[in-house]
Amino acid sequence: MDYCARCLYPANAKPTIILDEEGVCSGCRYHESRDASDVDWEERREIFEQILDEARTMAKQRGNHHDCIVPVSGGKDSHFQVWILKKKYGMNPLLVTFNHTYNAPAGVRNLENLVEKSGCDLERFTAGPDSVRRISRHMLETVGDITWHYHAGIRTYPFQVAVQRNIPLIVWGEHGFAELTGIVTLEDFVEFTKWTRKEHDMRGYEPEDLIGKGGITHHDIAPYVYPSDEEIARADIRGIYMSNFFFWNAKAQGEKMIAEWDFAPVTYERERTFNLYAKIEDHANDVHDYLKYLKFGYGRATDDASMEIRHGRMTREEGIDMVARYDANEPMTLEGYCEFLGISKQGFYDLVAPMRDPQIWEKPNGHWTAKDSVIRQPIGAREERARVSQSNDRTLAPENRHLYYNPALPPLPRGNPLLDERPLRFKTL
Repeated sequence: MDYCARCLYPANAKPTIILDEEGVCSGCRYHESRDASDVDWEERREIFEQILDEARTMAKQRGNHHDCIVPVSGGKDSHFQVWILKKKYGMNPLLVTFNHTYNAPAGVRNLENLVEKSGCDLERFTAGPDSVRRISRHMLETVGDITWHYHAGIRTYPFQVAVQRNIPLIVWGEHGFAELTGIVTLEDFVEFTKWTRKEHDMRGYEPEDLIGKGGITHHDIAPYVYPSDEEIARADIRGIYMSNFFFWNAKAQGEKMIAEWDFAPVTYERERTFNLYAKIEDHANDVHDYLKYLKFGYGRATDDASMEIRHGRMTREEGIDMVARYDANEPMTLEGYCEFLGISKQGFYDLVAPMRDPQIWEKPNGHWTAKDSVIRQPIGAREERARVSQSNDRTLAPENRHLYYNPALPPLPRGNPLLDERPLRFKTL
C-alpha cells in the first residue's frame, strides 16, 4: 500500500484520494491551497456577504422570520457557524437538527448550550429507535455502516424544512471530504447538490432503495426523502459551505467557541482518537470509525493526526505514534450496539469480513491480519522532502491539554459527568 509522504493517509482512503508525483496526497494539496497567496479571502468573504444579503431580501419578501437554516449537531462547527451568522452578520437562522438517536451525553449538553447561547429557534426531528434499528442493521449488512441514517437525515431533513417554511438558504460548515482527502478544490466553489448527497454521504443509496429490505417501510424512510426538483426550484433553495469563504481552522474555531459560547470538549481519553473536541456529540462514531478500520485499515486517529501534521502542529513520527495507540482499538461500545441491532459480536465481524480491502487484510491461520500499515512504513528521503514547517503550537503542549489527550498531562475534569465520564450507552433524547 502506498501512503502519503506528508500525512498518514493510505492510497485506499475514502471517498477518493490521489497521490501526486511527489507522493503527496490531494488532501494535503487542498490544505496547501488554503495558504496560497492567490486565494483572496477578502473577496470570498464579500461573496459570502452578498449571498447573505440576497437571503435576507428573499426572506423579507416572503414575510419569513428566518433568513437561513443552519443544520446543527451541537458540535464545534455548529457553534461556529451560528456564531458567525448571528453575531457577525446579524442573520436570524433557524437551527435544524436531525436526532439520529445515537447521542453522546456531551453532545446533548452542547446542543442545549448552543440553543441557550445563540438564542436561536431550533427545529428537531427525532428518528424512532425501531426505524433506526432496522435501517442501521440493513446498512451494516449492505455497506458496513451503522450510521447511514445520520448522513441521510442531516443532508435531507433541512431541505424538507426549507421547502416547508420557504427558507431560501442553507449554510453548512466545512466541506468534510475536501478537508480530509481533497475531493474538490477551492476554485470549484462547490455547493450542496442532491447528487453529492447520494454519492458521497449516502453511499450511492436513495432511501427508496431500502424499502422492503430488513422490514424497512415507507414510514421508516420518510425523513430521508429529498424534496422534488420542483419543490427546490419553487423555494429557490441553495446550500453553501462556509469553508469556501473563510480560512478554515477547526482548532482555532473550537477555541473561540470555548471562549465565546462555552462549547465543551470531553475530558476522558477516547478509545479511537486523541482529539477531545471533534465528533464528541456522536456516540456511535467509535463503532462507525472502527468499521472504517476493519474495511480499509485506517481510522479516526489517522484522520486527526493527518490534519495536525498538515497544520505543522505534529510531526509524522508523533502522528504515527497516535495511529499505533488508537487505530486498531475495538471500542467498548461495540457490544451495546450489537445488542441493540440484535446480532452477536461474532456476527458483526462475520458481516464485515467480505468488505475488508484485500490490499490491506489477509487471513492466515483463520485470523484477520493487516498486511500493511503506515506505522510500518520507513521514513525516507521522500517523506523528509514533504515535511511542512513546524508550528510553535504543538498538539500535545500543556496549553492544549483540554483539546488533545496527552497521557503525560491529561485534561482537568470539568466536574460534569456528561463531559468527564466515557458513556457506554447512547442517549435517545
